[in-house]
Amino acid sequence: MSWKKERDALIAQTMAFVQSVTGRGQDAARLDIEVTPAPARPDLAARNARSAPEADAPIEPVKPAEPPPSLEAPTPIVSPNVAGEMAKEIRARVAGFRAHQERFNREREEYFSKTLAKLKATLNEMPPPPRPDE
Repeated sequence: MSWKKERDALIAQTMAFVQSVTGRGQDAARLDIEVTPAPARPDLAARNARSAPEADAPIEPVKPAEPPPSLEAPTPIVSPNVAGEMAKEIRARVAGFRAHQERFNREREEYFSKTLAKLKATLNEMPPPPRPDE
């Protein structure tokens, strides 16, 4: 059997399955496909018959679950001056940050000054370059 025939057979089986599930036969007629019904499987029919609910059985509405009993948690003790304490902590952290940045700036300036002084001393100690016209 060539792959084209196998493909067509698979499409036909798929269409037959779709028709059996949806109950539509128009799709196959529109596609001009010869539909061969899939072989019946009695084991699946018996299993589906057992698990399918009866059509006449009334559907009971879903009852909402009762909320669990609340556990009485002790109320947290809140200081009346929490905002003031947080503001103090924030101010202290900002002051520490500024001091840290000032120290970095001061050290950078000192390093720059020392490096520039070394460079100037090295340039002063060097002999003058020879003149091209001498």
